[in-house]
Amino acid sequence: MPVAWMRLTLLAVGLLASLPVFAAKVTKLSIQGLPETAMQDNVRSALSLNGEMGKDLRPRRLNYLLDAAEQEARTALEPFGYYSPIITIQRSDRSAHVEDAEDNTQPAAKPNDAPITVTLNIQLGPPVKVRNTDIGIDGPARDASTLADALAAFQPKRGDVFNHSLYEASKAQINRRLADIGYFDADLTQHSVTVSRADGSADIALHWNSGPRYRFGDAHFNQIPQPILRDTLLHNLVPWQPGDAYDEAQLDRLRQSLVALDYFSLIDVQAAPNATEPNSTPIHIELTPAKRSIYSAGANYGTLSGTGFSLGVERRYLNSRGHKALSQIDWGNKRKAATVQYRIPAFAWRDGWYTASLQAADEQTTYVNSRKLEFVASRSGQYNPFLNVAASLHVLRERWAYYTPLRPVQSFQFASFVFPALQAEYIDVDDRMEPRHGMGTRIMLRGGKGGSDGHATFSQLYASTQWFYGLGANSRLIARGELGHTFTRDVLNLPPSLRFYAGGDRSVRGYGWHEIGPRIITSGGDYFTGAPNLVTASLEYERYFYGAWGAAVFVDSGSAFEGRHADMHTGVGIGLRWRSPVGPVRIDIGRGLKSPDAPFTLHLNIGADL
Repeated sequence: MPVAWMRLTLLAVGLLASLPVFAAKVTKLSIQGLPETAMQDNVRSALSLNGEMGKDLRPRRLNYLLDAAEQEARTALEPFGYYSPIITIQRSDRSAHVEDAEDNTQPAAKPNDAPITVTLNIQLGPPVKVRNTDIGIDGPARDASTLADALAAFQPKRGDVFNHSLYEASKAQINRRLADIGYFDADLTQHSVTVSRADGSADIALHWNSGPRYRFGDAHFNQIPQPILRDTLLHNLVPWQPGDAYDEAQLDRLRQSLVALDYFSLIDVQAAPNATEPNSTPIHIELTPAKRSIYSAGANYGTLSGTGFSLGVERRYLNSRGHKALSQIDWGNKRKAATVQYRIPAFAWRDGWYTASLQAADEQTTYVNSRKLEFVASRSGQYNPFLNVAASLHVLRERWAYYTPLRPVQSFQFASFVFPALQAEYIDVDDRMEPRHGMGTRIMLRGGKGGSDGHATFSQLYASTQWFYGLGANSRLIARGELGHTFTRDVLNLPPSLRFYAGGDRSVRGYGWHEIGPRIITSGGDYFTGAPNLVTASLEYERYFYGAWGAAVFVDSGSAFEGRHADMHTGVGIGLRWRSPVGPVRIDIGRGLKSPDAPFTLHLNIGADL
């Protein structure tokens, strides 16, 4: 090459290299016209331009991103059922824009167009709606009732907007139902959605071939790192027999039973279909033992009992047969109690126990001096997922006396009773910790013979119920009631622990603990002694305003009384609610309406409603 040409070439390259490199920067991306935040979010995340925000872009790269934006936005709206939107793209640097899907002209980027705002104006147009549905299951599962429910609940239905997320969720729900009842080989043989943009319709066709239903094999327990319980004990919890039709609900039942026993910190129950045994699925249960001993300590304060503390120790498992033991001391200035308990698993009913307990209690307040010793032997069990029942035998020895200024020297009464008791508890709610729908009911029947001379008799019936009804996402209505009646001719021979009381936190707020009912009137004050009958009712409205914080208003009414006529006491008040990490916290301020001089009372409850 001649020297002159080489010089000219080098000069041209140098001039090109010295030219400035222009870039644009998109600083804002606006999406207009979409009614739902979910649509906006889906469109924004689908745009390649969104990932280039704030970056220096060459003109060619910017033009490419603007070219792609319309189709990306269109595709992002299809899951919501909108297949024919009109999309206009505008830039802040010039008025050029894309008019609609039929116009492919795009604004040319000028080198000095920085920074830039890009706006997508979207008109959704009419949605695509489901015209026809053909959904079914072929094979042995065709007539399964649980699957019929899932098919009937499939969405979107005929006439609904074709929403992809509902469609996929319904399809997944049927797949789960098939697996839950043992159709592990189920296959989706037909799955199609035909969309016609011209008439805005969608036709759905889904068909499964269920294949054979698997059956339960043997249950294999593996305790890691070493066994703490006998396998025979654990096998008593298994609710199925090998060869029974597989049902995931039975595995859930086994998990719940293992959790309720409180032997293990980790529980993993898995079905493992076996290739060597066609249509059979053994169950493998991996168990990690929990700490053997639980130690507890706490401080407490009560307006009647004064300051105090509690200490306790529980042995989760004493031996390979799963026996448990508990001892606890509650020590207050004016109230003291010591309890020992021994439990043996009994699995004729699910999660059942044989229990023996002994409690000694002492109460010496300003108006009563009471001591008791009570032995209880019981058999409890879970009759079904909602109903727990217990039968028990009680041996009670109690001594008590009421202080009065006219009788400062104590005159003790003594009573011994032996009596059986039956108790049933029914709970059917959506959430045991903080229910929004459902109810819980407890019924107790007890009666026996004893008293100071051994000839007094009594029988007692007690029932309580709580009903919950959610009002919107953040509020609920709570109704509560109690009824109690004692059949006896020897009311005076009943010790304080066998009488009914009203007033206080979970009774009638606005009144003190056990304040409502028959009393001893003295110049030093009125002392409430309990009664043979009880009735209380409560209505409360609760609403959460700010995250975990809420408030409540309530009205309570009730009485503990003798005879047939109840002297009802009503209290009203407001409360603060907090969903704390350890459970709901309820702080209430109430005032009784029985007397115009009644003081305000403060009530504190921590823990589950049921």
